[in-house]
Amino acid sequence: MEDLKTHAIVKTHELALKGKNRPWFMRKLTSNLRTATKGSGVERVWQGQLMVGLTLSNEECWPEVKSRLKDVFGVAKFYKAYDLPRDLDGLKARLPQLLEGRSFNSFRITTNRADKRYTMTSEEVNRDLGAFVKDLTGATVSLKYPDISIYVDIQPKGFLVYFDEVKAHGGLPVGVSGKVAVMLSGGIDSPVAAWQMMKRGCQAMFVHFHSYPLVDRTSIEKAVELAQHLTRHQYESNLFLAPLAEIQKKIILSAPPSYRVVLYRRFMVRITEALARRNRAQAIITGESCGQVASQTLENIAVVDQCAGMPILRPLIGTNKEEIVDMATAMGTFPISIQPDQDCCTLFVPKHPETKADLDTVLRLEERLGVDELVRESVENTERRHYASPEAAALVH
Repeated sequence: MEDLKTHAIVKTHELALKGKNRPWFMRKLTSNLRTATKGSGVERVWQGQLMVGLTLSNEECWPEVKSRLKDVFGVAKFYKAYDLPRDLDGLKARLPQLLEGRSFNSFRITTNRADKRYTMTSEEVNRDLGAFVKDLTGATVSLKYPDISIYVDIQPKGFLVYFDEVKAHGGLPVGVSGKVAVMLSGGIDSPVAAWQMMKRGCQAMFVHFHSYPLVDRTSIEKAVELAQHLTRHQYESNLFLAPLAEIQKKIILSAPPSYRVVLYRRFMVRITEALARRNRAQAIITGESCGQVASQTLENIAVVDQCAGMPILRPLIGTNKEEIVDMATAMGTFPISIQPDQDCCTLFVPKHPETKADLDTVLRLEERLGVDELVRESVENTERRHYASPEAAALVH
């Protein structure tokens, strides 16, 4: 269709339900789409009625634009659309060419009259165009289960015609729900938890705890790779590499082995909270799933939460490992997460960790540790790394 202008038409789901706040959500989605498609051949990004349009410089750009749109949260589905003059007879003349190569026995016409000044109603266009397609192809009309749907959006300046729906993740545009601090290990679970919160519109900062130089840097390398992978959904990210080795050494010298994991987790929460407050994040995110490992019993979770001064959210709390692995595979983080590493949480872990930690016992053990000073030292020695997607970097230059 070299002589027709090509667009990507983006449709949302939840954003349509936002009432008076909908324009703000749509502006944020439009801004994210503009960033995500930078350098892909998109000439213009514009808002329509409950949709966002992206005008392509040529149809050859479509595969790259399609790939990028799939990663944009807030996009429920999208289509490749052709721009035609606002003339129904002209559309009929074009339809044989537009339908060329498509095989179908049933079809549906779905018209959206965005410009109410157009003289025919949506239903009248559906009937007129449906009769034409039926005569043209011999196919029958099926409103519920058509082999193909033909969409016609009546815009002020013309018709947008499209066919094939491409599913995306939906959710909310990243940036509309505030910032969260994700405790990012090198494992399978925490990247999925981060992805879930980003899908709910949160901007994620990542905090990774390491025990270097007591162990090698493999967990750091995995955290970097995971943060870079997740950045494709939010375009810019900060990764904080927080040292835990000195804290672990002190815990080993003063606490019974069964309580080490719970004490580690409480220190991680305190350090993450300190970093979160410095960077204006409003909640802590973990990849914990109830009962999955010894440290994730309800009793231990309650003891860990006691030291926090901000909400700790656990998006995966009710999921099992198989479900989490399926999500990680779909996200593309699973191959990274299963790479072998020396994670801080596996260092000095006892054979039989406490599954029902007693808060009074934990508080007595922490009295010997100088908690505030250890947290302060870890925070001050935390390394910050900034990552930007190629698209976001292109906007700066």
